[in-house]
Amino acid sequence: MSVRDATGWAHDENRPWRHSVKKLTDPRLASGLDMLTFSRLMSQYRALPPHDINQRWLVLEAAHVVGQTHFGPHWRVHVAMLLLAWRTADRKEILGQAMRLALVPVGHAVHRLPLGNPGRANVSAFAPMPVRSDIAQVIARAQDKS
Repeated sequence: MSVRDATGWAHDENRPWRHSVKKLTDPRLASGLDMLTFSRLMSQYRALPPHDINQRWLVLEAAHVVGQTHFGPHWRVHVAMLLLAWRTADRKEILGQAMRLALVPVGHAVHRLPLGNPGRANVSAFAPMPVRSDIAQVIARAQDKS
């Protein structure tokens, strides 16, 4: 059974990794990874033109929200974010993603994941937050594909 404290952190004594987006704007209602949606988002990211940087970040943020409760998808998104930061020579984002890659194993080991967090360097790595509407729209479109 999941318990969420007042800050929005997810805790599950039996299966702390069993969380995903149910209601896209409220990360506290998450439970269970939607691997199909995560895969669609990562495929969409890879299909985007390299010069469409803003859309590439947006899709990675959506994939982060969907995949952050499972170690493998969470790690893959941060690796993709680090590579995109490197390609765009964004020093702040490179450092932020390197730090987040170091924190991913720790967060999963202690079962402290800030749900709804988009995973970028421009937000705290520790702050749970509502899912932004633009990210929620990208996730909803990925879920609606047949």
